[in-house]
Amino acid sequence: MVKKADIPKHIIDTAFALAAERGWRDLSLAEIAEAAKVPLSTLYPLFPSKQAIIRGFADQVDATVMAEEDPERSEAPARDRLFDVLMRRFEAMQPQREAIGAILQDQMRDPLSLFCGLSRFKRSMAAMLEVAGFSTSGLRGMIRIEGISAVYLATLRVWLRDESEDMAKTMAALDKQLRRIDDLASRMGGRMAGRGAGQAA
Repeated sequence: MVKKADIPKHIIDTAFALAAERGWRDLSLAEIAEAAKVPLSTLYPLFPSKQAIIRGFADQVDATVMAEEDPERSEAPARDRLFDVLMRRFEAMQPQREAIGAILQDQMRDPLSLFCGLSRFKRSMAAMLEVAGFSTSGLRGMIRIEGISAVYLATLRVWLRDESEDMAKTMAALDKQLRRIDDLASRMGGRMAGRGAGQAA
């Protein structure tokens, strides 16, 4: 018997297990409820759509990364802080990597679902920047969110295919992307700076 407080996570885990096994596009909420052994009347108020389940998973990942925040990291160089935060995110998602790949593959065929998930994705990227010590306010914040989104998506493609135990390929790809964006910022007269990096965030 699943405890009431654990039901949302149980539903998300069940949905992602089904996605890894059967794909995401044709999966129904009723099938997820049946597999999770919870009434649809319990599932629906928590997750009225599959997109809501994806948002719930994103909330879990965000919370996991934030819970691991270490104040001592605040004095590290800006690129190191971003690298650390984004790698913690990939580590938090690692158990669901196969399911995430299946969901993304199906959503690429459904532009509406992809568009609906965009704002939630940007919210996660803003959260990762804030955890790393970067302000996401104003125009500069918007530019930072766009930049880190591009870094994350480029690295995500590598992570989905990374079979190494230590995610070495993912780490190398992320480092490469962060160096690239840092070099670009330097050429434009700025730096990828946040708290403790020599420039006000």
